[in-house]
Amino acid sequence: MLMRASQTIIARSVLASLIGLLGLAYLGAVEGRPAGENRQPVAIQFSFDRPINASVAPFIVAATDGLFAAEGLAVTTDVAGGSPEAIARVATGGSEFALVDINALIRFRDHDAPPIKAVFVLFNKSPYAIVARKSRGIHVLSDIEGKTLGVADGDLSLRLWPALAHRNGIKIASVKENHMSAAVREPMLSAGQVDAVTGFSYLSAVNLRDRGVPADDLAVLRFNDYGCEAYGFAVIVNPAFAARQPEAVKGFLRAVIAGTNLAIREPGHAVDEVLGRMDDGSRDLELERLRNVIEDNILTSEVKRNGIGGVDPIRLERSIDQVGEDFKFSKRPSAAAIFDDSFLPPRGDRLIN
Repeated sequence: MLMRASQTIIARSVLASLIGLLGLAYLGAVEGRPAGENRQPVAIQFSFDRPINASVAPFIVAATDGLFAAEGLAVTTDVAGGSPEAIARVATGGSEFALVDINALIRFRDHDAPPIKAVFVLFNKSPYAIVARKSRGIHVLSDIEGKTLGVADGDLSLRLWPALAHRNGIKIASVKENHMSAAVREPMLSAGQVDAVTGFSYLSAVNLRDRGVPADDLAVLRFNDYGCEAYGFAVIVNPAFAARQPEAVKGFLRAVIAGTNLAIREPGHAVDEVLGRMDDGSRDLELERLRNVIEDNILTSEVKRNGIGGVDPIRLERSIDQVGEDFKFSKRPSAAAIFDDSFLPPRGDRLIN
């Protein structure tokens, strides 16, 4: 009897020890969960520099398809009145991130300004273009001499037009500029009141075709095809936020890369999500716009080779010099002052499939 009681006591002791160990293991597993499972998502305000259209599809699908949420981010968006305003919002901390023209950032950094940097380039080639009517005698850039060029107020492409003209031997004084509001730019070209307009290739050219101008009557003269080195739209981040939340910045960029891949693989789905954020819009028009942006601005040979999001520092230095041809720097910023690649995933994770 004594032996049987001793065996029972020993068995109960072993069982109690096992239960204790299992309990500790469970607690350890709960405490060891990824931080994103226990913490509230990081709140992020993201500013677009202009009204939404299909060109920003990677960000829209990152939001609607849960890619930001999967990174532990709660992203809300607003729309600024141009790149300078969007940059100012990030500089003051009103927004953590913004999508802006990197060339506007270059001009901003010339001033005694906060050290705002781009951390991701969406448009490997800028969308700057002159969109002309072939029926008005313009087929190549040199044909612009002696013609009337419509220029919208605040048009960013106009800032690099003098450098482009100089590089291609065009007498800029021979080109008459007709300044107008952006709202009448395409209608005036469509009506033949000007011979060409400056603007973004994915906006003016697509809008003109929608207005009934035959595609074979349009000459889309992209600045990058004539020696312009400029990058286009890029994501900038508030430096204090980046220092405080570096993992959130990395997660934001991972979500944007995933959104870009999704927009390229499923453009129809991406456009449907974009239309849900627009006041009005044509599915066919926005689908054409997205396909043009992917082909001309996002999925370039440089991106196919090096992955999306980064820059070639030597090319960026040359593009800064080109900005300086029509902008007097008080202190020229370097490529390192404009772009920070430390938040980007490795190249292999940035290759577009």
